[in-house]
Amino acid sequence: MDITSFIRVNNLSFPLFLLSTISFIFFLVKQIKSLSSKSLKNLPPGPPKLPIIGNLHQVGSKPHVSTANIAREYGPLISLRFGKQLVVIASTPEAAMGVLKTQDRFLSSRVVPTAFQQPSLLPHSLIWSECNQTWKNLRTLCQTEMFSTKALEAQSILREEKIGHMLDFLHSKQGHVINIEDVVFTTLFNTLSSIIFNKDLIDLKDDYGSRDELKATLHNVIEFGGRIIDFGSFYPILERFDLHGIRKGTMKEFLKAFSYWEGIIEERRSQVNSSTWSSEQAQSFVDRLLENGFSNNQIHQLVTELFVARTNTTTSTVVWVMSELVRHQEIMSKINDEMKREIKYDKINTSHLSKLPYLQASIKEAMRLHPPVPLLLPHMAADTCEVMGYTIPKNTKVFVNLWAMGRDPKVWDDPLSFKPERFMGSRLDFKGQDFKLLPFGSGRRMCPGLPSGMKSVEFILASLIHEFNCALPNGDDPSKLDMDNKFGIAMRREKPLKLVFKRK
Repeated sequence: MDITSFIRVNNLSFPLFLLSTISFIFFLVKQIKSLSSKSLKNLPPGPPKLPIIGNLHQVGSKPHVSTANIAREYGPLISLRFGKQLVVIASTPEAAMGVLKTQDRFLSSRVVPTAFQQPSLLPHSLIWSECNQTWKNLRTLCQTEMFSTKALEAQSILREEKIGHMLDFLHSKQGHVINIEDVVFTTLFNTLSSIIFNKDLIDLKDDYGSRDELKATLHNVIEFGGRIIDFGSFYPILERFDLHGIRKGTMKEFLKAFSYWEGIIEERRSQVNSSTWSSEQAQSFVDRLLENGFSNNQIHQLVTELFVARTNTTTSTVVWVMSELVRHQEIMSKINDEMKREIKYDKINTSHLSKLPYLQASIKEAMRLHPPVPLLLPHMAADTCEVMGYTIPKNTKVFVNLWAMGRDPKVWDDPLSFKPERFMGSRLDFKGQDFKLLPFGSGRRMCPGLPSGMKSVEFILASLIHEFNCALPNGDDPSKLDMDNKFGIAMRREKPLKLVFKRK
């Protein structure tokens, strides 16, 4: 639509339109200049900024890559401006430690993406809420009921059962081309839905029904949350208008997701509220939430976050590991040799996982190159502080670029090569204290699902490799497999990984 059409459709006079446009531009320039003059000395270095848009033109569709390139020129801690918003990005272990440990008290607030600014849901968020008492109580409840050692032991039989279903499905599809992401997603989703609701919500054999619909819905939520172009977040004066339809679109997807389990919540609520109920009858996590007086909106928000965070990032990790192993058949052979040596049974179980250090090293190596959340979730400076001698003003958005850290030749030898051996005999782990490798973050905002997520990744991969040989369709050369990525809250492959499975 050209300017003349815009004026006509909106019933504006040209002088009024021109005056409004000039006034708006003047306001933006004034705000940016005033902001720049307010004690913003000693900021981290960064490239020159254009009027009004700042550095938006330099970000592109893959900000983890573009900001890594900028960091190579300007240093481990850089500052950019996206419209009015000041952004600081840490790209080395030292810078990450400054953000996530040294100044964790000041930098642990969250930037809430436009997609998740839903007034009826946001106060109940585990991911996006402030670190207040409500957040602490919610995190403690999840830790106790879902992520504690006792809870993980109770879930082990369930996890083995769901992975058994996955293997049975793949046996029935031998010789067929399989999108591995679909199979892994469904397995993880049903494992989690059984923990939360004591029920599978989707079917592996449902090729074109609820599985694809629900997966698409959750992926759409992630896509809205990871939108790069969002003028409302760059210019606060525009935020309430939702110009890109992000809030509205996300809520539409939320409501679709809620419809899958709303009936279960109501059914369980009637049971929990009955006069004959006792805690010994609790069958699932949702029963515990209802016993604690959670409303439907509280449950919807928490459950959706658990599904999005757990299934998508874990699926992404499994797919990236499989991609690397398919490309590097010599490494796959070493894992097979390790399994033959260490596992004497026909069927693998969780007790075998600790005997597979080379597989675990391969997972770490894949997560180094392909972190499931390449920029971690954004932090916000609750107050002005200092990192690496630079000033981080209050209300600055702060990111940690894990993708850049994993490919930094100053941190890793031969960083672009896939070499699990670099982790053999190493004590480097994911627990948030080794700042070279932080796929689950660090500090008070570290992902609480680390133990559960890693058990699922290890068990699924061990089961697939132990049970099947796999190859690319049509005899394609694995060394030429396209490894391009697609940016989002969870980093996925640009093209799906499709494999043909054959039982060993």
